[in-house]
Amino acid sequence: MPTSYSAAGAARHEPLLAPSLLASDLANLQATAELLSTAEADWLHFDVMDGRFVPNISFGLPVLEALRPHARQPIDVHLMIEEPERYLTAFREAGATNITVHYEACRHLHRVVEQIRGLGCTAGVALNPATPISLLQDIITELDVVLVMSVNPGFGGQSFIPHTLQKVADLKAMLVDTGSAALIEVDGGVTQANAGPLVEAGADVLVAGSFVFKSPGGPVAALAGLRAQLRGPGQEKDKKAKK
Repeated sequence: MPTSYSAAGAARHEPLLAPSLLASDLANLQATAELLSTAEADWLHFDVMDGRFVPNISFGLPVLEALRPHARQPIDVHLMIEEPERYLTAFREAGATNITVHYEACRHLHRVVEQIRGLGCTAGVALNPATPISLLQDIITELDVVLVMSVNPGFGGQSFIPHTLQKVADLKAMLVDTGSAALIEVDGGVTQANAGPLVEAGADVLVAGSFVFKSPGGPVAALAGLRAQLRGPGQEKDKKAKK
């Protein structure tokens, strides 16, 4: 029986917010990183596409290396590429904090995860919308992050796939059952309309691109609004008390 959303998210928590730089002004990434340095952004999400695993090409190693000195937050590198094991060391040296590879792109997934962790990065595995979470059963306790794609990878600005809510709830149940400490990250079509339900289902990290960077008020205001919506009254009171 599928896990209910309410059961999965019984202990509601404040998630991490990870603006996706692919949706930002690519001609001014330094300015974007500096702008986000004091915003409600916990990670910076960095999508790498090779035109083979996904039908698009984005930025890569030189851009990450140039960006790193200007970023205050950890950089969450999402490799949507074939044979990611060939480039892990280079991405670590360029500034990656977390490296996520796709289950669908790795022939020897356990070896790749060990390689990432051996480099001193946290290790994530991403699942495309049609890939079931059951395929991670034998490796789930080795992971730091499971990234659930809520759109088909390759392009920004797509609509959220509703079934993702159930998938996140079922994944949360798997993590509890196995004792895994992995964070659940959701990437694709995240907005204020679905952020709350995603957290209730069990999401720990929300990646938002178009919603943040195409917002009329700008990315800082969009992130602040999303944070305010997700933060419960008790958490807001606790935060003010700590200041």
